[in-house]
Amino acid sequence: MTPTLHFMCGKAGAGKSTLAASLARETGAILLIEDVWMARLFGDQMQVFDDYIRFSRKLKTVIGPLTIDLLRRGHSVVLDFQANTRAGRAWFRSVFEEAGVPHVLHVLATPDATCLARIARRNLERPEGSHQLTEEDFHHISSFFQAPDPAEGFQLRVHHA
Repeated sequence: MTPTLHFMCGKAGAGKSTLAASLARETGAILLIEDVWMARLFGDQMQVFDDYIRFSRKLKTVIGPLTIDLLRRGHSVVLDFQANTRAGRAWFRSVFEEAGVPHVLHVLATPDATCLARIARRNLERPEGSHQLTEEDFHHISSFFQAPDPAEGFQLRVHHA
């Protein structure tokens, strides 16, 4: 089977992590979860949204080369990292192009009301790497969201909630 890079686009609470875990189980791919890496490496240092942006950039300097190496060695990889902006998706493109492998950008088309209900449940359950989000946080973060445009040239697979 040809190694493939899978990555996710969807608002907070859209189901990206659930889909990523399912894809990894179904395909035998290696799953790398940004929220877990960030919590373990930078935990208490992440206080505000700008901290997340700064540490995410730092983490990608390690995850990028690791992912390229795994793909070149024949392993499919599922990156549970956000590809929610055009600029952010450029990093994923650099990874699969450098590795010379196909990709799938999984787009989760989930209504805001569903996202908010899932966030409320996640706030109670607190899975590893998660952080409390308010409805205000959701709307602030969502204001940066840019759905992929077919002109970007990604292989899209849309998932409806």
